[in-house]
Amino acid sequence: MLASVAGVTPESTQQAVGYPTLFLLVAVGALVPVVPTGALVSSAAVVAFHQTAPFSLLIVFGVAAFAAFLGDVSLYWLGRRGMRSKNGSRWLEAIRDRAPEERLTQAQEKLADHGVMVLVLSRLVPAGRIPVMLACLMAKMPLRQFARGDVPACLAWAVTYQLIGILGGSLFKEPWEGVAVAVALTVVISVAPALWRKVRHALA
Repeated sequence: MLASVAGVTPESTQQAVGYPTLFLLVAVGALVPVVPTGALVSSAAVVAFHQTAPFSLLIVFGVAAFAAFLGDVSLYWLGRRGMRSKNGSRWLEAIRDRAPEERLTQAQEKLADHGVMVLVLSRLVPAGRIPVMLACLMAKMPLRQFARGDVPACLAWAVTYQLIGILGGSLFKEPWEGVAVAVALTVVISVAPALWRKVRHALA
């Protein structure tokens, strides 16, 4: 009994708690776009980079990508239900509230030009996912077609933020230092487009 308890390392306990937590937070963050899911994936990648267990980074990638996909598809399904309903739904209203008219128009134009492949770019561009999702809803794109386009989008998203975490983890010996750098990088990436738009409008 004592031997078995002693054999449970802090690292294995961390994994047992960390992977389900990462999955839950990323999935919820896809449904309720206020959770900084990119920073979560980068932070998890930093921790995995410093672990000795094999395949830790691969598991983080798989968990993050699958959770993001599940959250996206669930939100799209809820949005489609709202589109068919006479009174709409709170999920559809939430999507509309987070899709400014200018961004929605751009998303509709890109969707018309590039089809579902625009989903990949929307996942990588900060605040780009919701306008494109609403454009897909307004175009009455079937759920199956949306899901096919969302698979590479979620894979690309998970790889991108995991690479940010690996970069932060490789720069420092202590995981918390790498986490701080990874979070800072994701914040800069998320804020930069909005700042650029403000500067551009100010100069126009």
